[in-house]
Amino acid sequence: MKILALDSSGLVASAAVIDGSLTIAEYSINYKKTHSQTLLPMLDEIKKMTELDLSTLDAIAVAAGPGSFTGLRIGAATAKGLGLALNIPIIPVSTLDALAYNLYGSDKLICPMMDARRDQVYTGLYEFKDGELITVEKQCAADISDISEKINALCRETVFLGDGADAYREKLNELIKVKYVYAPPSCNRQRAACVGALGELLYAKGISQTAAEHSPEYLRLSQAERERNAGKLSNTTDVQQRP
Repeated sequence: MKILALDSSGLVASAAVIDGSLTIAEYSINYKKTHSQTLLPMLDEIKKMTELDLSTLDAIAVAAGPGSFTGLRIGAATAKGLGLALNIPIIPVSTLDALAYNLYGSDKLICPMMDARRDQVYTGLYEFKDGELITVEKQCAADISDISEKINALCRETVFLGDGADAYREKLNELIKVKYVYAPPSCNRQRAACVGALGELLYAKGISQTAAEHSPEYLRLSQAERERNAGKLSNTTDVQQRP
């Protein structure tokens, strides 16, 4: 099964083509450019370098969230456009699941973290059993102190990865009481190949969508929506308090 995989959920933009057990191509960049500037050129380069005929693709796997609102929308729009044009399904893959999949085969508790700002991270807890990724704690937006408490309660050696782990490393060093390590640069950020590998497993279980059905999973409201709701609440309070 030939899958085009995309991940633009965070600071890293990544695209890959996998075919069965083989990663044919992968292009990742973590630099100061918006994904609208990088993702399509990356895809075009992969297409040219591998002489890829897009009509031979069976599906598109895309990191469906959580993550950056803008990044997720760019990835979703790209996947939906290609899916509609090629008439192939989209496989939504949890960003955190795919990030944890970087550490395939680890015997440690795996804690991927994406910086969600305001002392929060998008995170979850995972482990591998018999080669299968198992969710120990479902993905969520959490305070560093909350996820640290859960890790300490499990009393297991933990490996951290993701930009959130870097952003809050000092705080984690203070709060984590169990043995822990940070994943090395070679496997501590999003990779489209992991999105594709998980996408293939999900597709085999019958999990896919049409291009029209796909939408990202944000986990929480955007800043603009939070500010708008706060404004509405403030206005309501003012009205209620008027004599």
